[in-house]
Parts: sequence; structure tokens; C-alpha cells
Amino acid sequence: MRAEEYIGTKRARTMNCRKKETDKMASEEKILKEAGRDTKAADAMMGQRLNKFLTNAGVCSRREADRRIRAGQVTIDGQPAQLGQRVLPGQEVAVDGRIIGGKEEEIILLFHKPRGIVCTAEKREKKNIVDFIGYPSRIYPVGRLDKESRGLILMTNQGDIVNRMMRAGNQHEKEYQVKVNRPLTETFLRQMKAGVFLEDLGEMTRPCRVQRTGERTFRIILTQGLNRQIRRMCQTLGYGVTDLVRVRIMNLYLTGIREGEYRRIRRQERAELERLLIDSPSTSRYVRS
Repeated sequence: MRAEEYIGTKRARTMNCRKKETDKMASEEKILKEAGRDTKAADAMMGQRLNKFLTNAGVCSRREADRRIRAGQVTIDGQPAQLGQRVLPGQEVAVDGRIIGGKEEEIILLFHKPRGIVCTAEKREKKNIVDFIGYPSRIYPVGRLDKESRGLILMTNQGDIVNRMMRAGNQHEKEYQVKVNRPLTETFLRQMKAGVFLEDLGEMTRPCRVQRTGERTFRIILTQGLNRQIRRMCQTLGYGVTDLVRVRIMNLYLTGIREGEYRRIRRQERAELERLLIDSPSTSRYVRS
């Protein structure tokens, strides 16, 4: 074959592939438009994107799913999967040879974390929260409470919920009861409310609600979750935290849960949580780690 013919054939094949991809995207867009906002209907017609399928199955986050797909660790019906591929009803998905059963039963637990337990699933950490709870299904914590703190933390197998709740830009409320090592002053309370510059993080905290509850105790409601934020704020203003308890995350309260125990989310709590999350995206252009 002459060079001119080879180049022409190659160009034709490239254009044909691009046309097929464009037609595929247009077809998907049409189906999604017809399905409207009903994602279940769209999934039934087109299947789920593979990374979403793996996240819903509790395997890993979408980002990690994409990494595993690129690494060739994921198959659909025995064939290597591709990024962006959709999983149709009845297809078999496997990760490293382990068959994934699709969307698992949703698990959301409200857990009263004791002091000394570490919010990680890392097995090398002897006091990791997953082993402490010993739940029969795979779950992981939503966010963190530092080792010295106690109180409410959520455990789930739903990666999308984790993302929607923890994105800093979504500004969901978390409430804490705090005890410090010396009497509170009006200046301290006023500064905590207005925001405190944390020099070691190079960041100003958002204005927040603070209410005195005793000579050395106060409640604080945050809409961000910087590392050890309350302890750092207090330390910057010359106070030391002697006890820190998270008592609320959005519409979910610690009340009635004994330290070291958990309960499942109630139906009405789950419905209200979904209402509060309806305008909360699971991704954003900028996420502070």
C-alpha cells in the first residue's frame, strides 16, 4: 500500500471512530433527557457508570474506581473494563477476580465514639474504629473525630453520601460541646464567633455560632472541618480543650446513644438527611484535603 493510501485509510478509521463515539454520547444524552431527573429510570435503560456502580457497592470511591479500571483490575463479563463504561442489568462485574454484587443494602450508623478510638479503617492501627465496632458488613467513617475527642460519627457503605456530606463547600452544620481549662471571657467567645486565624494552617476559620453553657463550657456550630479545628482555635486564643464532644451532624443527634454503641439511622432521619443534601454536589472544583 502506498504511503498516501495508508494515511488516507488511517484518517478514515479515525473519523469513523470519532463519529461512533459522538453518536454514542448523543444516544446517551437523549436517553438521559427522556429519563429526566429519574436516575433509576436512566440506570434501568442505560445501566450505571462503572465507577458509580463500584462506589454504590461499597468497594471504593469513584476516584479509586477509575484508578483500578485504568490498572486493568476491573472486568465486566470477564472482559477488561474501560473508563466511562456502563454496567447494564445482569452484567457481572469483578474487581481482582472478586465478583461484585451490585448495590448493597444502604447502611448508615450513628456511633458514639469513645476517647482513644481512631477514625480510620487502617488495620495497622490497633484502635481503628472499624474493628472496634465490628459490624458484619464493610463500612467506613464519614469524616473524622480526633483520637482525644468523643461523640457522634457516622459509619456507612455509601461513598456518595460521604462526599456530599463532607465537601467543605456544602457547609453542613456540625455541633460540639466543649470544655476548656479556664473560665470563659466575652472576648474569647466574641473572637471564636468572628473567626480565628490558624497560623499553622494559614487559614481563617469561618464565622460560627457559639453559646456559653457554663463557666468553662460552650457549644459551637461549625460549617467547616479543618484538622483539629476547635482545639487549634482555642489554643490560638490561649485556652486548652479538656473535653470535646460532637453532639450533632446536620439533623442527626447523639442523644440516647451510649458511649461505644451505635444505632441505625431511622427512616424519618434518612428522609430529612436526603432533603438537606439535595443541593449538595458530591464533587467540587476545589476541595481542601
